[in-house]
Amino acid sequence: MKKSKNATKLPMKGNIKKGFRTYATAVMAAALMMSFSTTAFAAATDPIAVVNNLSDFIFGLIRAVGLILLGFGIVQVGLSLKSHDPSQRANGFLTLAGGIIITFAKEILTLITG
Repeated sequence: MKKSKNATKLPMKGNIKKGFRTYATAVMAAALMMSFSTTAFAAATDPIAVVNNLSDFIFGLIRAVGLILLGFGIVQVGLSLKSHDPSQRANGFLTLAGGIIITFAKEILTLITG
């Protein structure tokens, strides 16, 4: 026998609904503007400058992924502290450490290579 759930919406007043609609529209417009923006690299005659620009772009992407992992690790540690789950806490700290290493990968490589 299959149980059916009746989804009921929470009541919202007109001003709250209008404010939420305005906020959601602004967030979507900002996300749309960010998604259409492109980074323009000047075409240099020096091939080393082109390689350096590409390297900076790739390390920027890597840094973005590291910051996302860093944020996810912080959330995971916070949730594990709330639920008193040691295995989730260990995973959270590992994710946090990995996020820090990935975020600062360019600086770490610069220190290693000199």
